[in-house]
Amino acid sequence: MLAIFLETLNITAPVFAMLFLGTLLKRIYWINDNFIHMASSLVFNVTMPALLFLGILHADLHAALQPDLLIYFSIATLVCFAVAWGWAIWRCPREDRGIYTQGAFRGNNGVIGLALAASMYGDYGISLGSILAALVILFYNTLSTIVLAVYSPVIKSDPWSICKSVVSNPLIISVVVAAPLAYWQIGLPNWFETSAKYLAQMTLPLALICIGGTLSLAALRKSGKMALSSSLVKMIGLPLLATLGAWLWGFRGAELGILFLYFGSPTAAASYVMARAADGNHELAAAIIVITTLMAAITTNLGIFVLQWGGWI
Repeated sequence: MLAIFLETLNITAPVFAMLFLGTLLKRIYWINDNFIHMASSLVFNVTMPALLFLGILHADLHAALQPDLLIYFSIATLVCFAVAWGWAIWRCPREDRGIYTQGAFRGNNGVIGLALAASMYGDYGISLGSILAALVILFYNTLSTIVLAVYSPVIKSDPWSICKSVVSNPLIISVVVAAPLAYWQIGLPNWFETSAKYLAQMTLPLALICIGGTLSLAALRKSGKMALSSSLVKMIGLPLLATLGAWLWGFRGAELGILFLYFGSPTAAASYVMARAADGNHELAAAIIVITTLMAAITTNLGIFVLQWGGWI
């Protein structure tokens, strides 16, 4: 229990360090709103696609491939997305529903979920987690594009326009391009991978600094009620639903533990980047990320404790 708490803290503490750095830099006028806007665009169009491309490229798609697990994860993700969207329709003003929904279902699996899976289950956790991560990237970016397009003032929401938005999403393009290379283990020149790695390493620090630069006490007060509501759905409601479903499906041991870690991860920083790209309420997106990351240190440990106490993982 203590080991999981410390591992969670080791992963989340650097996230908060970058968030607070962004807040400080904005406060002392070393960055401004124009920088945040341009940097967010750079992350969405260049550095995050590079990060996802390398993540898929180096994933062992042949190892730990479990059809039942992938089928369940796909169904549970769609159900969680539908529940989050339905809740947003009931709870939110129309213009904020896309941001609320994305914040409530899109987890930070590529950083926190995968790192905790590796910590708990070693190489098996990495192999299984990487395969799920590939599915996560495709599902999360497609579903986020759809729900943001429906409510975005700058993205058309007719079926053809949504389809074009999904197909032209740089994050999805990077996954589609990398998947066949990973499956057939096609190598790329070292200089290309090194260059892509330079870009990828910029992603999380730059995205988190932009989020921190957006945060303010006024913004948190303004978004507080909705952000807290979305965060509770993300960190308590949906993990309970998805983990119970996995238990009823028959998963036990590492598979059940990894599913819990993935569905219980805090909201991904990419949700803020996509909210900016869709000209949505990025202050709400930033607040959800901060609240869910704070909650993760408690909910992750509590969930693991309950599952271990029950002898299920």
